[in-house]
Amino acid sequence: MLKIVALGDSLTAGYGVPASDAFPAKLQQALAGKGIKVDIVNAGVSGDTTSGGLARLDWSVPADTDAVILELGANDALRGVDPAITRKVLDDILQRLKQRGIPVLLCGMYAPPNMGDEFVQAYRDMYRALAQRYGAILYPFFLDQVAGKAEFNQPDGLHPTAKGVDRIVDDILPKVEELIAKAKAGP
Repeated sequence: MLKIVALGDSLTAGYGVPASDAFPAKLQQALAGKGIKVDIVNAGVSGDTTSGGLARLDWSVPADTDAVILELGANDALRGVDPAITRKVLDDILQRLKQRGIPVLLCGMYAPPNMGDEFVQAYRDMYRALAQRYGAILYPFFLDQVAGKAEFNQPDGLHPTAKGVDRIVDDILPKVEELIAKAKAGP
């Protein structure tokens, strides 16, 4: 059985929802419903930045990992971390995973519009450029069709409800299936 590590922040960890409603659990269920048996490990840490993800990369992504879903950058954007720093850290993570021969699904994040046009554009551009550089599969915006929609978010307006997680899973599923095919094909 393939082992996929979902390395991320609170959006992966499942902040504010039961563990059974967190993104990795719901994704594993959706794949099982399609007859695809995989083990998706929840390596999400609420509040984590890209730097935090890099710091814990080696123990969060053990040697028996077949693929990684990388979902980091939201907290960098919310905290106003210079996009050049975020990009460098994501570059380091992707480089290390590539060296290990682990295929990656890179989940993009948008910066809040109040951060200014240059900041917002830097976030929109960095994920696409990094995916191209490392041959990663790109899902351009992890919260696509969920961000800003009250029916899919908790009262904080940032974290998805179980219904929001279901929407994310439905939308990202084709990219995850592509990741699984890439992992099965080998390096």
